[in-house]
Amino acid sequence: MGKKEIATTLADIYQALFACYGPQKWWPAEEPFEVIAGAILTQSTAWTNVEKGIANLKKAGALSSRSLRLLSREELAGLIHPCGYYNMKAVKLQAFVKWFGERFEDSLEKMFAEDTHSLRKELLGVHGIGEETADSILLYAGNKPVFVVDAYTRRIIDRLGLKPGGNKYADYRELFTAHLPPDTQMFNEYHALLVALGKYHCFKSSPACTGCCLKEICSFICRSDKLS
Repeated sequence: MGKKEIATTLADIYQALFACYGPQKWWPAEEPFEVIAGAILTQSTAWTNVEKGIANLKKAGALSSRSLRLLSREELAGLIHPCGYYNMKAVKLQAFVKWFGERFEDSLEKMFAEDTHSLRKELLGVHGIGEETADSILLYAGNKPVFVVDAYTRRIIDRLGLKPGGNKYADYRELFTAHLPPDTQMFNEYHALLVALGKYHCFKSSPACTGCCLKEICSFICRSDKLS
């Protein structure tokens, strides 16, 4: 498949998903720092659990970098207990706010004024921040035109027959950034729409292909379709 054909297919997929699910209004947060905290806390857990942890931080008046630095690791772990892996995530949050305070004096404006590529590289150097988390911070908190890749994205892209040449995070990310215009709003919606498809139809096992808005262009054949 040539570059132009890939670009057209990706655009068609986006339009079909948007027509089916509509705007997703991601990221569900009141302000950018909440997005960052949520991006770290959502690692290996359901978003409903993250919401409980965020609610606890808000109730304790601790949802800011300065407030988080005043908490002991045990206090923070207790507040984010619903998120799972709470001890490790407490370490990750504290590592971020330490770096954020030292590097940018707790200013999101200063942080997101940095060159996107350079900032991404710095974020990846902070303990506990991997590529998906870094890109979530850049896209959803910083409104930077980067594409977030998660397990839903990989699964759907593979089943649609668009699997890139490599299997690394960067290979899937490049599939979108090299073939679509750098549009922050579209990247935001596209990722969220892929998550919606993954939740409602494209399950890891036994996907519900009947009713899927991408069924006609998908190369994956469901067991249920084979038997029908």
